[in-house]
Amino acid sequence: MSKPQPAEAVKLIVSLFSGDGCLIGEALRELSARFGRADFVSAPFPFAYTDYYEKEFGGSLLRRFAAFARLIRPEELPDVKGWTNALERRLSAGGRRRVNIDPGYLAKAHLILATGKGYTHRPYLRDGIYADLTLLYRDRRFHSLPWTYPDYAGDEVIGMLVRIRERYLLQLRAGAAGGPEPAGNRTETEKERR
Repeated sequence: MSKPQPAEAVKLIVSLFSGDGCLIGEALRELSARFGRADFVSAPFPFAYTDYYEKEFGGSLLRRFAAFARLIRPEELPDVKGWTNALERRLSAGGRRRVNIDPGYLAKAHLILATGKGYTHRPYLRDGIYADLTLLYRDRRFHSLPWTYPDYAGDEVIGMLVRIRERYLLQLRAGAAGGPEPAGNRTETEKERR
């Protein structure tokens, strides 16, 4: 018989996109105020994988990813998604969203995104939120699945997530789940990394 154990802490990540870079910055500030300091923020880059959002957001969308220094419990994901949905509503205008915020978490073995849309590969969590198993980690890299969104399967995003995972593993080794960060841990931007 297995003995239930608490799940290991995970690294909160978010993807944000909007037609307004300043609005993404505002959302990042709000996220940091709620979830703590971001220790990784990507440079803005075009979000051009789909035209699905064009009617709602218009064209020429920019995207950024962020990861947060404070680790969370995986069971917090529905609360995070509820909070980011509320932030999207606060930043909307004229009944229209102006920024899209997709939270998820990175664990040793996978990347999970939160969604309000159920499907065969999305188990229900609670409060109308499902877990989307987006990527698996094996053989020292993330691998896509048949349902993985193309933007998450690209080499640039995969490479970025591997770097975030390396930071996460350092945090776990240092016992950072809710505690102090490892010495020298600071925000890395894509610009600094290059």
